[in-house]
Amino acid sequence: MIGELVRVPAGAIHVRQDGPVDGKPIVLLHGFEGSVHWWDGLVPLLADTYRVIRVDLLGFGCTTGEPGFDQRSQSEMLTAVLQQLDVTDATAVGHSWGADSALGLAELSGRVSEVVVVDQAPDCDELRILQAMRPVLRLLALAPIGQSVHALLNNSWVLRRALATGFASGFDPDATGTGWSQLRSDHRAMSWRAYRAVLVERPRALAARPLDVQIHALGLPALVIHGRYDSLYGWRNTIDRYAAAGARIEVIETAGHAPNVETPDQVAAVLRDFLADPSRSRSAAS
Repeated sequence: MIGELVRVPAGAIHVRQDGPVDGKPIVLLHGFEGSVHWWDGLVPLLADTYRVIRVDLLGFGCTTGEPGFDQRSQSEMLTAVLQQLDVTDATAVGHSWGADSALGLAELSGRVSEVVVVDQAPDCDELRILQAMRPVLRLLALAPIGQSVHALLNNSWVLRRALATGFASGFDPDATGTGWSQLRSDHRAMSWRAYRAVLVERPRALAARPLDVQIHALGLPALVIHGRYDSLYGWRNTIDRYAAAGARIEVIETAGHAPNVETPDQVAAVLRDFLADPSRSRSAAS
């Protein structure tokens, strides 16, 4: 654990804070199989100016909690954390699955002034693993199978190959602040019940209420950052839909699904530019 435990009704939540207490808050929310460490490379590039707050979501990293991995439950937990920390006027940044929680936090709490989505499509229609493995993923919802698969992956070369799909070809996490060892530790710490929540229940929820619809309904300044080499979600349809919802768009030309890990310097620059003038109209993507 690198931070503190903030106790809220949902449990003991692992939170790490960096930067000046009086700086504008930026809340960073990790994706599936992740933790606060997926932001290790980005935080030092922001903490000179901003109050950077990282949270391990329910069932991940050093945060306790087994039930309630859905958007509403995570958002209620995050709202309680921001209340405890007396945080308002925050920028909520969600990577991949964490985007759901960032938008839910903005909708529920009234403590968010801007939202940022990093490499997450509005829904799961184009998520290739779902298309190829739908019957297998349903089996992960069954306790004995989910537990066994999670334990198997924790000690398998398959995990490394699976995690590698989140990065552009040739990228080596060991060359950054978040190495393979940390990625394996994050997967090991994740609750096996998250498979059902993220891979079975979440696609249904996003089909009913996609994230671009949520952004439009929020009416807050929104930024979407997407890696051109994201192998999980196609970038073109994703950015077109978010642009239609009113979001500003930035494509990271060399990144895959995790530009916060792969190209933190570029993500930091994009965030700083956005926060310098959140109301500016979205940028074009070619």
